[in-house]
Amino acid sequence: MHMTGHPNRLLARGALFPLLTVLLVLVQGCSSGPSLKPWHTEMLTEEFTAAMVEDGQVRNFDDYLALEGRLYEQLDDVIYARTERGPAHILERYSYGSAADPERRPVKWNHSFELPRQSAVGGVLLLHGMSDSPYTMRALGETLNQQGYHVIGLRLPGHGTVPSGLRHVTWQDMAAAVKLAMQHLASELGSKPLHIIGYSTGASLAMNYSLDALAAGGGPVPASLVLMSPAIRIHPASALAGFKDTLAGLPGLDGLAYLQVMDEFDPYKYNSFATNAGAQVHRVTTEVDRRMQALVRDAAAIERFPPILVLKSTVDSTVTTDAVVTHLLMGLPAGRNELVLFDINRNAAIKAKFLVDDPGPLTNRLMLDPELPFAVTFVGNENPYSTRIVARHKPPLSRETSDTEPLDLAWPSGVVSLSHVALPFPPDDPLYGQQPPANDSQVFLGDLAIKGERGLLKIPGEWLLRLRYNPFYAYMQTRVLKWLDDADSASLPAGMEFKSPLKQP
Repeated sequence: MHMTGHPNRLLARGALFPLLTVLLVLVQGCSSGPSLKPWHTEMLTEEFTAAMVEDGQVRNFDDYLALEGRLYEQLDDVIYARTERGPAHILERYSYGSAADPERRPVKWNHSFELPRQSAVGGVLLLHGMSDSPYTMRALGETLNQQGYHVIGLRLPGHGTVPSGLRHVTWQDMAAAVKLAMQHLASELGSKPLHIIGYSTGASLAMNYSLDALAAGGGPVPASLVLMSPAIRIHPASALAGFKDTLAGLPGLDGLAYLQVMDEFDPYKYNSFATNAGAQVHRVTTEVDRRMQALVRDAAAIERFPPILVLKSTVDSTVTTDAVVTHLLMGLPAGRNELVLFDINRNAAIKAKFLVDDPGPLTNRLMLDPELPFAVTFVGNENPYSTRIVARHKPPLSRETSDTEPLDLAWPSGVVSLSHVALPFPPDDPLYGQQPPANDSQVFLGDLAIKGERGLLKIPGEWLLRLRYNPFYAYMQTRVLKWLDDADSASLPAGMEFKSPLKQP
């Protein structure tokens, strides 16, 4: 057999062939996908970056809010002013006056919000998830403020404006904003206890901040953390998002800048998901995991880490319960942390028999394992033949359930489980809740019982199937308030009495 050309060149050509094949497939996919709109491509230059802190442009949280104000002015000029209006655009978020226009609503929940309280008992920083907005933490923030806390709901950089805001943001930008908000709370409240409640990626950022705070000069250490549906150990495939995002800069591959492109009809959450957003979630969770594993090996340092309350559904398409247990809670000091798990509706599961994967074996193991250093509360059916809900409590380092608490709650008809996105929203949420509000001129994305032919609606079928509110929100809220209350008491010097807002007449 006669071969022409240098062997190394032949090898190079052989290696290039699969790569070119992949690129051709990607080009074809980009050309056949949904077209990108201005809110997918326009970049808002008034967005915060970590570099602005380093060069002195943003010195404190007040500067952050001033910059945010200019950002929304730019959003009006670049996006809203150039988007068509009228009945044909009634469900278009960026069309002035549409049913999905967030600016029509009485409070601008896409913006950072601050709820001060005279003689506050402490401070709470609320961190939303990737592609969300401060609206995600609205209900909990209002309740915490009523209970005596000074509350900040932070708009993380890249969020609350246009999906393109997540194309170039980094998790370090978000971490820098978190630090500014915590410094502001500390300056307002002095030595009073501060807490962080983080949802999804916000939970990872809460942990990252706590790790920084434990280092010298890293900021005030939180008295406790509450992590809702926490992003812990995301699937390894998410690492490919960074590679895909890099390819998006090549001619004809701009569609790769998004993992998903959808119509934007949600006023407080991006439906389109930037590829870079997936890459940043992978990077921050990987970094937090690395640092936590190192901290676990330092016995003195891990004792100083804030106590953690984790709240999550046993079924979660984003985060697994096993990862939360093995890569977070198992390494923390015994007796200081708790996992609250919301089970599937066993009554509905028995009737339906459509389950792909039953979380039962894992949760049974957790409830019987005597070596778990954290408490477990298992929220689920009273029995498989009832829709009534009870909470079963198991102390740390025990295999016995200490008590079973009836909750005066029940599964709503037709609901099989909670979801990753459901936890922060109460049943009466005006956008994602169980019933539409009286004002029917605004979009409602909650419990929609829509039937018809597939492909007819702009809203995908799987989007409609996912539960958007938490039927057991009242119990979750009670647990959060009690957790903060106990952490506040524990943070005081010996001999001082904490005036609990939960015990006031």
